[in-house]
Amino acid sequence: MPTHLIVLAAGAGTRMLSDRPKVLHEIGGAPILAHVLASAEALDGERVLVVGGDGDAVRQEALKADGKIRIAEQSEQRGTAHAVMVAAPELDGKGGDTLVLLGDTPFIRPDTISAMGKARADGAEVVFLGFEASDPGRYGRIVRDGATLEKVVEWKDADEATRAMTLCNAGLVLAETGTLLRLAAAAGRDNSAGEHYLTDIAALGRNEGLDVRVVTCAEEEALGINTCADLARAESVFQERARATAIESGVTLRSPDTVHFAFDTRIDRNVVVEPNVVFGPGVVIESGACIRAFSHLEGCRVGRNAVVGPHARLRPGTELGDNARIGNFVEVKNAQIGEGAQAKHLSYIGDASIGRATNVGAGTITCNFDGASKHRTEIGERAFIGAGTMLIAPVKVGDEAMTATGSVITRNIPDGDLAIARGKQSNRPGFARKLLARLRASKGTGKVE
Repeated sequence: MPTHLIVLAAGAGTRMLSDRPKVLHEIGGAPILAHVLASAEALDGERVLVVGGDGDAVRQEALKADGKIRIAEQSEQRGTAHAVMVAAPELDGKGGDTLVLLGDTPFIRPDTISAMGKARADGAEVVFLGFEASDPGRYGRIVRDGATLEKVVEWKDADEATRAMTLCNAGLVLAETGTLLRLAAAAGRDNSAGEHYLTDIAALGRNEGLDVRVVTCAEEEALGINTCADLARAESVFQERARATAIESGVTLRSPDTVHFAFDTRIDRNVVVEPNVVFGPGVVIESGACIRAFSHLEGCRVGRNAVVGPHARLRPGTELGDNARIGNFVEVKNAQIGEGAQAKHLSYIGDASIGRATNVGAGTITCNFDGASKHRTEIGERAFIGAGTMLIAPVKVGDEAMTATGSVITRNIPDGDLAIARGKQSNRPGFARKLLARLRASKGTGKVE
């Protein structure tokens, strides 16, 4: 495995028609750069350097992934070889091998990097990664003689014969650190873009008599993202991979093509996921759970044998205990739902804790926001919250306590107590017809229906 890793993350992505740096556009709910850095982490390099040219946003994302990452700022973007030289002060004299990764190429597999490492171990002094493209488009073309890579020609500088080639450059390079830096420093600007291309080191190395080789990967792995169309395709590739991984891990997907995963979704085996479920970032589902159709989950943990949905929403901070039940049209946010507790119909539970085996009736709302601050509702074990209860936080409901249907609870309820908090009903005979007639007449209809 390489000793050092350089991730080239500069470039604002103007072809994406966006003010956001290209590498911060998201796949599976996480920035493209996060996917690349996850691959880099799996390689366990001694030193990871991110070369960025888009200010604090890229820096912050990189450090969020790993606080030990070193950042090099490419303030003037003059090509990929120049970007490598920006990282040179961190690598000069450090020895070992260095792998260059592209910050907009998120799907490279560890096995592919291992194949590049094997080529190095077998005697190659510079190793490029290539792929056979079904539609080569504007990718750089690899010109080789057998296993020997002669040169890499960027599309802008290629003649028609070279453009007709289908072996394309994926952008990754592996070499001994000193060799990489020396060749990158020698890369000129004699090209149509006037940039220092890292691809030039192939021809420079061959001119020195170095052994320069190409290792190939599947086209899907080499997908680079330069446009919104590329981003959409990448999302599709990511989802297909995530679904396949889930199924191989023992997860039952009732309609795989309708389930959407996030970058960090964790689902244990023996989980069933019904159609049209969306997993946002930060979701953990434990064994035996069932996520029913049309549910949306993010930032939450679902315990063993729990059931969510259909048509449920779990928001960040939600934790469901084992055997808990969250039913249709129930929204839960920043709440802990105890073992065997249930809220099965048309409720909002926010900033709350609900104890073991408690039942929350239909139409219950924890009124957690007073217009300025959020407040918590605490409900004990084996409690019964009657349908249509409004719990005005902060408030506590004790173990085995009960609220009467339609109550507005403003004070704590001790263990075992029943709280009834609703006005006494009075009926006024015939008043409804008179009132409606008066209201409709005031609008000029004169009708009593």
